[in-house]
Amino acid sequence: MIKKGLLGLFLLLPLALNVSAADLVRKASTHDVKETMDKLEQIVKKKGLTVFARVDHAAGAKKVGMTLPDAEVLIFGSPKMGTLIMQSDIRTGLDLPLRVLVYQDADGKTWITYHNPQSLKESYGVGKVKALNKAEGALDKLTSAAAK
Repeated sequence: MIKKGLLGLFLLLPLALNVSAADLVRKASTHDVKETMDKLEQIVKKKGLTVFARVDHAAGAKKVGMTLPDAEVLIFGSPKMGTLIMQSDIRTGLDLPLRVLVYQDADGKTWITYHNPQSLKESYGVGKVKALNKAEGALDKLTSAAAK
């Protein structure tokens, strides 16, 4: 009974958080997952942004006797920019700091994927927040540099 309830929760969670695949930005990388993520993390730090965490999903799966293709998430941001966005609606804190997923698909290709920060306008109705434009531009530049 508890397992079914948890499964239902996990299936409904994206709907509750207004998460949509339509707002995903996806870019091919010329490197493998580790090298792409290493480059991204280095670029992020060089730009003076804060790296909060780096999550290795494949390593986590391995610890519990399961397998996943290489997949890592970098959680990072600018407390100043994030605060400006959250001042419009504190609930945006559910989607901040920014997260970028780098993963390998079934064909062995490496992809960089993230939610476009502009989606926060629809999800939370935050309206015109200049920081969203800056976040969108920064994510594009950071991920494009890491992909090369």
